Amino acid sequence: MGNTDPDLKIDEDNTNDLPSFFSVLITSFSTIFLAELGDKTQLATLILSAQSGRPLIIFIGAAFALVSTSLLGVLIGRWIANNLPRESFTIVSGIIMLGLGVYLVTQGFIDFIQN
Repeated sequence: MGNTDPDLKIDEDNTNDLPSFFSVLITSFSTIFLAELGDKTQLATLILSAQSGRPLIIFIGAAFALVSTSLLGVLIGRWIANNLPRESFTIVSGIIMLGLGVYLVTQGFIDFIQN
């Protein structure tokens, strides 16, 4: 007794590939949270809070800044997802990350050898 119209049929293969809401939420939160721990933004927030003596205002400003940069990242990411093929973007981003990794390891070895 189901609908047999092929135009109205939901592509079940594609809906099963989508990650769940909580999976995406937990992944994005944990990734960003761990990446931001101890970074220069957190240290700047700590110093500003200590200097100003107004931690609530610093928290509001820092939170607004993080939300704004996150929004910018989401908007650019959405534009990339809509305009670039996923496979190409995955390959290019992987190459960039590998390049950065090689660069940082090389710099670490150079600094280690010089000291």
